[in-house]
Amino acid sequence: MEKQQVYFSDLGNMRYKDAWAYQETLLGENVQLKSQRFEQQVNEKDAAVAAAATKNHLLFVEHPHVYTLGKSGHIENVLLSEESLAARGIDFFRTNRGGDITYHGPQQLVGYPILDLEKFYTDIGKYLRNLEEVIIQTIAHYGLKGERSAGETGVWLDPDKIGRERKIAAIGVRTSRWVTMHGFALNVNPDLDYFGFIVPCGIQNKQVTSIEKELGQPVDINEVKAFFKRHFEDVFDVELVHGI
Repeated sequence: MEKQQVYFSDLGNMRYKDAWAYQETLLGENVQLKSQRFEQQVNEKDAAVAAAATKNHLLFVEHPHVYTLGKSGHIENVLLSEESLAARGIDFFRTNRGGDITYHGPQQLVGYPILDLEKFYTDIGKYLRNLEEVIIQTIAHYGLKGERSAGETGVWLDPDKIGRERKIAAIGVRTSRWVTMHGFALNVNPDLDYFGFIVPCGIQNKQVTSIEKELGQPVDINEVKAFFKRHFEDVFDVELVHGI
């Protein structure tokens, strides 16, 4: 059986607002296609028309320093004033994804899958667990045992050891007509000091870590990207193809 194709693109270093706008464009194209196909199916009673010609995408990006707040997040989890953020050159955005506050910055691998889940499964929980699984398998290459923390989305180290819990990857998504956007942020070699100016993901008294911090030395982010792509293909049973 032929695998679903996912168009892969590495956007390099890009401001958050520009990457967000690009995601919205790709999501909008897919939602429009699905709306058109649905109307044709209703009017023509043709089941074959129901298979929307949507395109799946996986975007990689690194952002300049930015804090983003999810739609259910709490602004008090940002510990700096607007003036302090501006003075430090840190952008801030309220977003339409799930989750609370998080940080993005250089040497952090941010990924935005734009997937039509109706071509996979209509189960947001399963989608989140699969994203976590890709990250878990990716960091295993560095001898790190990624795990899930009950009731908390993302990937953790030692989630069941009180005082030792460390979050290495955050996940927050949005869907429209089963098309996803936003995604994950895996800490490779970022400056973790920036997490000290927020309450990461709105979770008190838990640490944030990175591959670099755990190993005591930086790693090649391009190598991490290659591992992630391989495991994304395996976990989602897709084929990544370059270009849009």
